[in-house]
Amino acid sequence: MPRQARLDAPGTLHHVMVRGLEQRVIFRDDTDRADFAARLATLATKGALVIYAWALLPNHAHLLLRTGARPLARSMRSLLTGYAGAFNRRYHRVGHLFQNRYKSIVVEEDLYLLELVRYLHLNPLRAQVVPDLRALDRYPWTGHSALLGATARPWQATQEILSRFGTSLSRARRTYRAFVAAGIPQGRRPEFQGGGLLRSQGGWAAVAALRRGREAYQGDERILGSSAFVEAVRQDLQAASPPPSRRRPLGDLIARVCAATGSQPSALRQGSRRPATARAREGIAYLALELEGYSGRAVAEALGVRPPSVYKAAARGRAARTRWDRVLGR
Repeated sequence: MPRQARLDAPGTLHHVMVRGLEQRVIFRDDTDRADFAARLATLATKGALVIYAWALLPNHAHLLLRTGARPLARSMRSLLTGYAGAFNRRYHRVGHLFQNRYKSIVVEEDLYLLELVRYLHLNPLRAQVVPDLRALDRYPWTGHSALLGATARPWQATQEILSRFGTSLSRARRTYRAFVAAGIPQGRRPEFQGGGLLRSQGGWAAVAALRRGREAYQGDERILGSSAFVEAVRQDLQAASPPPSRRRPLGDLIARVCAATGSQPSALRQGSRRPATARAREGIAYLALELEGYSGRAVAEALGVRPPSVYKAAARGRAARTRWDRVLGR
């Protein structure tokens, strides 16, 4: 079955999960964890992401975040590619570090923001990385210790979470900690991580009720929320995305850019490093990815390069976006 497109827009709340290839360890020690956290901090400081909760486990990581100034896919590519490269250099290894692509779930904020903050931050306790809640309070590799003030994480959006628990900082922290403690007996909650209808309807009980009756429902494995929220997200996505039939053919786009730069389309796939050909690749990558909505894989195949090279070329092309927009008469 083909993979569904990711759902994203500025301001969207996501639960993101990253796992090691074949369940292998992706964080061997505190050096690794500090590296990953620092990269996350950079993205948050630049306004690319707003981080509410996070947890680093030996072979996976959870993030609860809101997209900011740039798409989630771009931020995650920066985070994971940079970390994987540094990890491989540290341990003199080659090859993939992460299992497939990361998983992201759009979250209905009113219902699930605080529930996910608690659930994510209890991950080290459920995995027995820490023995009890007192140890979790001091554990530096989740956002829980930052919310309690035990670890300084100025890049984490602690105030937005704590403000929901009280007007004074001390009271908010006490109430928040009690809320986390109350979640310990709940254990693992599969509705937060798997099963499209299950996630989209609020858990097993809600799904069972739907199956007994004749109620209409909406389900989507990319969304955690009520039926109404699922439908609203879908409608927003349809409104924001023009039909594929309106998308300019990739061959036409390549021809226009090559004509504007004085380069030959055949040279694109031959690895030519002539300045005109390099500029053409940048323009094509920018226009195809960011304006016409083509996938990185499709553009990479058309240009005869690997997808990471396409994203880098698009970033360079964005710097001259006025010129490229004119090529398409925008």
